[in-house]
Amino acid sequence: MSTYPNAALLLSAAHPSHFPEDSGAEAAFAGRSNAGKSSAINALTARRALARTAKTPGRTRLLNFFELAPGCRIVDLPGYGYAEASAAERATWAPMTTALSQRASLRGLFLIVDSRRGLLEGDEGLIAWAQAVHCPVHVLLSKSDKLKRAELSRALAVAQRALAGRATVQAFSAVDGTGLEQARSQLHHWFQKIKGPGG
Repeated sequence: MSTYPNAALLLSAAHPSHFPEDSGAEAAFAGRSNAGKSSAINALTARRALARTAKTPGRTRLLNFFELAPGCRIVDLPGYGYAEASAAERATWAPMTTALSQRASLRGLFLIVDSRRGLLEGDEGLIAWAQAVHCPVHVLLSKSDKLKRAELSRALAVAQRALAGRATVQAFSAVDGTGLEQARSQLHHWFQKIKGPGG
């Protein structure tokens, strides 16, 4: 049974002016194209098709806001890397992510990283972006079911060294449920984190 039975797409934003009211709590999801971001969102919300999944990388072109419960939203960012988007589309992403970083409701960022590939340049850019705005980052090493136990342990160790305390990290698989409850706990924690006046 879904923890968020009423989860639904709230809106898709092509410009910061389209963003919903800056209230409540939001958790952003980012990752390279085809890293498993949409699958992670669907697994965390226990909704099979809340976020679209596709074999073709780069399907997410807009910032998609999903309302999971009143005042609790997740934001699906466009995939980066080899996303098949036009230069004009990519040019709109930076202003939107900048505007997102300035929202008081932003509580944290889930960074989805393919466990078989590890942290790459684009991932490091997202971590730096989050650090600049003091946004906590939790890395999900996705598709961990495709690695043997020893390989996964090594991937986790390599990621922890690379992150050097800048983010937390865990193994995750939307297929076999590895790390699912841990990730849900992190999401719940961010939703429960209320900023004080002026914070």
